Amino acid sequence: MQIQIKKLREGAILPTRGSACAAGYDLYAYGEEDGYILTPHSVLKIPTGIAMAIPEGYFGAIFARSGFATKRGLRPANCVGVIDSDYRGEIIVALRNDAGVNQQFNKGERIAQIVILPYLAVDFNEVDELDDTQRGTGGFGSTDVPAEPQYEQLSLFDLPGMEASK
Repeated sequence: MQIQIKKLREGAILPTRGSACAAGYDLYAYGEEDGYILTPHSVLKIPTGIAMAIPEGYFGAIFARSGFATKRGLRPANCVGVIDSDYRGEIIVALRNDAGVNQQFNKGERIAQIVILPYLAVDFNEVDELDDTQRGTGGFGSTDVPAEPQYEQLSLFDLPGMEASK
């Protein structure tokens, strides 16, 4: 698939893949020559200096870079950003610092990754009732381990070779 991409500013870096099989393409910070300082539990909107024309039927999902998130506590503020196929403006990554200390990064540093994904356009049909399912209205935690154990508790003395001494 070909995606048209435009550098909006001199020095902007086009997305790159870390390996031939990587699903995500790294996005690079643009902007402040002195870099950025992100204070604990705050958010900054970081420009990338690029725009793209994502084909209809697809969108760009902005995800955290695993190392940036796990080692430094930096991730997209909305967890997953969405770049719609009809958006032609600059791709901006809202980064959040989940760490308890200031985090600094520089222009040209990889800050997030974009994955191009298909989506289904749907029409919602309002109804008075929904069909029943086994799960029904069970929400958060309803598919976890049942509240009542579904096993028989054994004593060590009930196991073969573990007979009580007489």
